[in-house]
Amino acid sequence: MRRHRRIRAKVSGTAVCPRLSVFRSNRFISAQLIDDEKAATLASASSVSLKGSSAEKAKTVGLTIAKKAQEKKIEKAIFDRGGYLYAGAIKALADGAREGGLKF
Repeated sequence: MRRHRRIRAKVSGTAVCPRLSVFRSNRFISAQLIDDEKAATLASASSVSLKGSSAEKAKTVGLTIAKKAQEKKIEKAIFDRGGYLYAGAIKALADGAREGGLKF
């Protein structure tokens, strides 16, 4: 929790460049684009209905969130890994989002 608070103290999103927040549970992974100035979620994606390994599901979630961001004309985001290590599913989600056209 301390690691998450330390990251959140430095990372904040706006309407032009929202925060790409990642949450990982033991079974699923989800991502949200958040405008912290208005405290509003702009787009979200989850792996609840997906099949495959955790890395495959994470990459699909990354591609989905990038597609939703492009629909809302969002090109840049700030990556908030939520205190998780940048490896495995978190890295796969970030790579998928970059592949989908999101820059961070």
